[in-house]
Amino acid sequence: MIEIKNISKAFNSKVVLDSVSAAFEKGKTNMIIGASGTGKSVLLKCIVGLIDPDDGNVFFDEKDFYHASKSVKKEIRRKIGMLFQGSALFDSLTVEKNVRFPLDMLSKMSAKEKNERVDFCLDRVDLLHAKDKMPSEISGGMKKRVGIARAIVMNSQYLFCDEPNSGLDPNTSILIDNLIQEITQEYNLTTVIVSHDMNSVMEIGDYVMFLHQGKKIWEGSSQNILDSEKEELNTFVFSNKLMKKYKSAIG
Repeated sequence: MIEIKNISKAFNSKVVLDSVSAAFEKGKTNMIIGASGTGKSVLLKCIVGLIDPDDGNVFFDEKDFYHASKSVKKEIRRKIGMLFQGSALFDSLTVEKNVRFPLDMLSKMSAKEKNERVDFCLDRVDLLHAKDKMPSEISGGMKKRVGIARAIVMNSQYLFCDEPNSGLDPNTSILIDNLIQEITQEYNLTTVIVSHDMNSVMEIGDYVMFLHQGKKIWEGSSQNILDSEKEELNTFVFSNKLMKKYKSAIG
């Protein structure tokens, strides 16, 4: 579990996050949603330590992250896997070497153990056949799957995904959503996803937190999001034409 408590952040006196708290449970897909500029990505960066908040704290399985010793912080970071919005693959490395990169940097595995782990992760995302290809030779959806394989190669306990469906067609988006959900449940990960894709939210959102102007103004599940009386949330949700059709279809 990851707990965030009263996270606040401002840039040049502009408040981006205003005392945001939440609990993200293991084995569930936890989603942070909201319009552009509401602080979603800043919150994600605060949680993983890429940005220092002005106030508040983060706990990884009850371990105080911000006030931890360097060794404890290092231990926590080794358990974090990241799927970046643009996949962030190294163009000069093959698919296999991209996935292997964290192992080369952070693990003490033998070459044989690394190869076996990389093959296992690529097989899990159905890309073992593409291990020798370069990023320029594979599709956008395949790049996302390589990113997922790299994110779990260190036996991660915490998986963070920043707009995982950005730039993908609807069918590929569904594939990525399902893969993230399957891996989350299979490995009992604490998964946190930043998204503006309401179709993804409705399909895999076990827990959903809605940010508006830097504040958490709603939280719940995808099952009850359509029943919310929060005007800001309804405006965000039903600005999507497909969501309007979805609500009509279920009455």
